[in-house]
Amino acid sequence: MTKFIDKMKSLLKKVKVFFVKVYLNVKNFYKNIIAKNVSKFFSIITHNKVLNMSYTEIILFNKFKIKRTNKRRAAFIGLSFIFLWIVGYLIFSFYPVFYSFFLSLHKVKLDGSDIQTQFKWFNNYRAAFLSDPYFVEILINYALSMILNVPVTIVFALIIALLINQDIRGKGVWKTIFFLPVIIASGPVIRELMAQGATTLPSIDEYGFIEMVVNNVGEFLARPIQALFDQILYVLWFAGIQILIFLAGLQKIDKSIYEASMIDGASPWESFWKITLPSIKPLITISVIYTVVSMSVFSLNEVIVYIQGKMFATITDALTNGYGYVATLAWVYFIVMALIILIFVGVLNIRGRKAK
Repeated sequence: MTKFIDKMKSLLKKVKVFFVKVYLNVKNFYKNIIAKNVSKFFSIITHNKVLNMSYTEIILFNKFKIKRTNKRRAAFIGLSFIFLWIVGYLIFSFYPVFYSFFLSLHKVKLDGSDIQTQFKWFNNYRAAFLSDPYFVEILINYALSMILNVPVTIVFALIIALLINQDIRGKGVWKTIFFLPVIIASGPVIRELMAQGATTLPSIDEYGFIEMVVNNVGEFLARPIQALFDQILYVLWFAGIQILIFLAGLQKIDKSIYEASMIDGASPWESFWKITLPSIKPLITISVIYTVVSMSVFSLNEVIVYIQGKMFATITDALTNGYGYVATLAWVYFIVMALIILIFVGVLNIRGRKAK
């Protein structure tokens, strides 16, 4: 037994010596080879005719001097952390966006793997509004549906967030119940539920509420209102993320403010308008933008379905078909979506200024 222990000690010493030698060799290799070459590499990059960096300033092309302040150093460190994201954005997002605008000004024809383009100025944009019999009508319906659906979604999300924020049991369960549709409501699932009539409330049809509303407004507003009631549950299913955003904002409000207002005689209704709503106003703006974007890019959106149909149309020689024309429709759709966001944000800002 004693001999075995002595052998093990000797073996462990040899192993230790081996690893010490490996460590010293790696250390010397890093110090003499890697560190020196890396230092030379950065010295070449930071001290040349184009870029010359010192501790206090940066000189570009031996002419333009930029002082290195602490604020600029902090900004540089921040940008260096998102540098890879910026490169990825420029390659995978900015270039496709720029290329789609390029295609929107051309007539595009696919010849095998080759793409042939013919410059047409703004003919595709003119065709979208003057020659396409359906696009403008679909776009107007989309804009009206956004004006109706977004406020309904935001108000519903705010009410549910206010209820869940109360001292009730099972808050986590309620959060899960209202967030669950966001997880399961993918395109095929929603399509099947819509086909089965699961996205509307049967009681609304039974009492003729839709007919009453539709008969008392013009045809211009009748279709979006009818579409809203036909898909009311589908609209409310988009409220899961907004509920969580509002909950986060509500839980940040200091409860001592409510206690002070109650001592001063403020009612719950007054506390809501004077404390709660102004406190979460920035989150309302974020939720509105998120709602417009999420509804606009949803795969079953009528405009997106129409654009996809045009993109894969078999008649590619027609003026209102093909990749160039589809790129035009996408850009028009994007501009309308941006205008809707600006309108909502502008209305919220006007309301906020009046409240002050």
